[in-house]
Amino acid sequence: MSILFDEIPSLDLADFTSGTPEQKAAFVKKLSEAYENIGFVAIKNHGLSQDLQDRLYAAIKKYFALPDEVKAKYERPEIGYQRGYTGKGKEHAKGRNTGDLKEFYHVGQELSFIADEDSVKKEYPENVWPEEVPEFKEVAIEAYQTLEKAGKSMLQAIAISLDLPQDYFEDKVAYGNSILRQIHYFPIQNPEEVPEDAVRAAEHGDINLITLLMGASADGLQVLRKDGKWIPITALPDQLVVNVGDMLERLTNKKLKSTIHRVVNPPRELMNTSRFSIPFFMHPRSEMDLTCLESCISAENPKQFTDATAGEFLEERLRELGLRK
Repeated sequence: MSILFDEIPSLDLADFTSGTPEQKAAFVKKLSEAYENIGFVAIKNHGLSQDLQDRLYAAIKKYFALPDEVKAKYERPEIGYQRGYTGKGKEHAKGRNTGDLKEFYHVGQELSFIADEDSVKKEYPENVWPEEVPEFKEVAIEAYQTLEKAGKSMLQAIAISLDLPQDYFEDKVAYGNSILRQIHYFPIQNPEEVPEDAVRAAEHGDINLITLLMGASADGLQVLRKDGKWIPITALPDQLVVNVGDMLERLTNKKLKSTIHRVVNPPRELMNTSRFSIPFFMHPRSEMDLTCLESCISAENPKQFTDATAGEFLEERLRELGLRK
């Protein structure tokens, strides 16, 4: 049944992780309805404390306040900007050439936690830590691990909703290629000096399995409903916004929706203000097979994607975004 949500549904992750069988089943049902129709939910009891969020935001604000030439020391274009800093306007949405009005900092798996015999240890680049903000490393790693744990619980619920074993995703996301992205939508002092079509984040779908977003510091996030109407994404301070990414849409042959979303510019008089946002892009290991699940293919919904691994799909999308040559 098609549902047009006026706002994204709010769910309590504790209903799934520690609730009664009835609460767990109700959580899975509501999650399935939301992900089949709008692709977004807001969840509470995700394990990310307000204190941890505050410490992480304080660290990234300190970093982004540094001069551009200092921040640029931490750019790594040779690895497609997958770790460290990405400068202003260097990423653009798929199908566009105008860069988004943002800069960001990437943190991935900390290699010291991965066993030497695990093949991904040689596949992932080292994290890059800014010496000017020594507290950033500890708080970023703690946030990464907390969000990864919440993401695994969400994937367990998603697996059940697809009639898969609850642990279906476990081995596929163990030390997966996930990214914690600290974003600064920088202030624009003279709006007439930027391209007319430049926006903070043009409309796009996320690449990964799911995205977990901790509260942004200002309004602007919107999602495109299936009837073509843009609706604002709002979440309470104690909630994370969790949405379906392209990899999960691909795996489920569009049963679950990777919904187009964007971050619009503020009113002209507020263009000279900053906006900060921290999404956790949950990726599987690169060898995960994204071939459409047989259970999601039918006469009414024939297979819509060619077979690919997560690594192959990621490389293709990074080129489309201008981050890989």
